[in-house]
Order: sequence, then C-alpha cells, then structure tokens
Amino acid sequence: MKNQRIFPGIILLGFGGYFFLEQANITLFDGLHTWPTLLIIVGLAFLFQGYLAKDYDAILPGVILAGFGLHFHVIKHLTIWPNSTGAFILIIALGFLLRYQKVGSGLFQGLLFLVLAIMLLFYEKIIDWLGFFENGITSVLNYWPILFIGFGAYLLFVRGK
Repeated sequence: MKNQRIFPGIILLGFGGYFFLEQANITLFDGLHTWPTLLIIVGLAFLFQGYLAKDYDAILPGVILAGFGLHFHVIKHLTIWPNSTGAFILIIALGFLLRYQKVGSGLFQGLLFLVLAIMLLFYEKIIDWLGFFENGITSVLNYWPILFIGFGAYLLFVRGK
C-alpha cells in the first residue's frame, strides 16, 4: 500500500465507533452490532485506501468485503434482494469492473463474472425463455458447468503456452 495512514485510520475510526456504539448501547438501526457491519468497515477502509491513496489494487477487496457485508444486512430487510450465489458473484464482478476503471486490467474477469451472475440470478427466466427448445436443450442445460470446466482448462493449459 502506497499511503499507509488511510487504511489503518479508517479501521481505527470504524471499529472505535462500532465498539463505542455497542458499549453505549446506542442502536442506529436494527442489526448494527453484527459481523456484517465489521465487513463493511473493513471494505470501506480498503475502498478509501484504493481511491484516496491511489492504491487501486485495494478496490477489489474493498468492494467484495463491503458488498458482502451490505448483502448480509440488506437480505434481512428487502424481500426482493436475491439470496443466491448470483448476488455474491455480481458483487465480485462489480469489484473487478470498478478496479478495471482505474487499473485498466481485469475487464475480462469482470465481464465473465457478470455473465455468470446474470445466468445464476435469472436462471429460471432464461429456462422459461428457452422453453421452445425443450427437448434438445434440456439435456444440454444439465451439463452447462462442464463448459466452464472446459473453458477454464483451455485458459490454464492451452492458451498459456
């Protein structure tokens, strides 16, 4: 990390405020004194480090930690919020895409995670939309993860040489 004062400063401010509110028994909102709040604090520290100190590699872990913490808070209060693997993958995709804006690398990973998140979040709608291919495509859809395995093996072993 280039500027070492921002990350620990945010961590100390955030954790100090968190534990002060807990000891003083002050509740700003329901569920404040839980571990997802600590994830958000650490994620925000990474994001401040990434954007203020121009340490852009801190953006990805910042988005992931803050996003996961926010997800665990929001899931309890919004019924429309998805409680599936697709939500986590969408947060990771957002992290890669925001990092790409500053660093210029990671676009492929961000788009790959975005496509995977969309497929997982809207799987039922995609299946309904493809319903007119029912007979032939149903058996293929059961084995779609094999496409990911094959593409991953290609990237690791064939393309790298």
